[in-house]
Amino acid sequence: MTWLLPRILTTLLAMVVGGVAGMLVQRHDAVVLGAMLGCALVLGAIAVRDTVRGYGLLDWLRGSQEGDAPRHVGLWGELAYRIERSIRLREQQAQAERNRLTQFLAAIEASPNGVMLLDAGDQIEWCNSLAADHFSLDPQRDRRQPITNLVRAPAFVAYLQAGRFDEAVEVPDPRSKRELSVLVREYDEGQKLVLSQDITERERSDGMRRDFVANVSHEIRTPLTVLSGFIETMANLPLTEVERKRVLVLMAQQADRMGTLVADLLILAQLEGSPRPTSDRWVALKPLLDRVAVDAKALSAGRHMLVFPADTDLQVAGAQEELFSAISNLVGNAVRYTPEGGTIKVSCDVQADGAGVIAVADTGPGIAREHLPRLTERFYRVDSSRSRDTGGTGLGLAIVKHVAQRHGGELDIHSELGKGSVFRLVLPAVRLRSAAMLPFGPLPAASQTAAADSALVG
Repeated sequence: MTWLLPRILTTLLAMVVGGVAGMLVQRHDAVVLGAMLGCALVLGAIAVRDTVRGYGLLDWLRGSQEGDAPRHVGLWGELAYRIERSIRLREQQAQAERNRLTQFLAAIEASPNGVMLLDAGDQIEWCNSLAADHFSLDPQRDRRQPITNLVRAPAFVAYLQAGRFDEAVEVPDPRSKRELSVLVREYDEGQKLVLSQDITERERSDGMRRDFVANVSHEIRTPLTVLSGFIETMANLPLTEVERKRVLVLMAQQADRMGTLVADLLILAQLEGSPRPTSDRWVALKPLLDRVAVDAKALSAGRHMLVFPADTDLQVAGAQEELFSAISNLVGNAVRYTPEGGTIKVSCDVQADGAGVIAVADTGPGIAREHLPRLTERFYRVDSSRSRDTGGTGLGLAIVKHVAQRHGGELDIHSELGKGSVFRLVLPAVRLRSAAMLPFGPLPAASQTAAADSALVG
């Protein structure tokens, strides 16, 4: 308010000067009229100056206000300064709000769930990219569009129209074969927050878990039923010694089958629940393969030609029993499914990139191509009746796959109907060495020839 007193004094002084000047220029008998005219002219000049300054300020206000406000002294100077300061303060606050909104939307954009905002008329106000993907929307083009015109899934439309949002609804998407969980929450005056989550993988895992429990129950119930039947037979019927021995043999077979199934289940549980094998414990392959050969010879009982490497100095960094279980399962499957007189060949080799390959090839009936992608699923069988006849549990290849992955490798399967099968356990170069080399040294090319030598076993 420093301008107020100078402005009053200046105006009074101007009026006095104007009045005196009017008195001097007028005749003696018109002194009062001259003084009034002089004052009026001075006040008019002040009014014109204030009008010009006010118009300049209004012109600045009508524009974008990007530049500085008009710079004047006195009343108009302070008025322009205070208006400009208020505008700049509002701009800063608005920019801060925009920044906070941008950060909030960025946080929602990073959300693992789809987020969509609907107005009171169920029109789309905003959605993040994940919600746009879930509902096949365009975040820009589809704004202000009714959601029910764009998302026509009956379950979602019925859920939205019912207005009962206590629980989420599962919405199948037949186009992408996905399953969405959608939850709606109301806020403000009829506006809605729509949260969506892709539960396809969770549903698949739940389905696999249910199938697993059902399969385990079935696999265990079958031998238990047989055992119960035999026990009841022995308890209630007079059996000859020959019949009794035959029943006991069959009971032992069913007990062994159930024991094998439980053992495989325990192995799978251990593989899934324990840390990956370290890379500083080296296992020699030759003793491991010798153990597998003994078991394979006993399982084959002379019905097959079994070929194992005559000698190999390869070592693998990992868990000995896991590797034995994997190789034993591959060889055991080959023996079970290869007809009498067939050949099972086990080989150890090193690829050009240094990766190690333990391959089991058989001359069995082969496997149709459509079955190959599912062979490592638990309890998956190409021929269920034949698998039970051979004593398989349906878990062997699942165990091999887990062991391979835990050692940084993979299980590779090649098979054709009528031409046999080849199962390759591929291990990375960092987990392979020869006995004559340092632990972290690469394998020389010459070791590939030595590792390929094989000999007849049994």
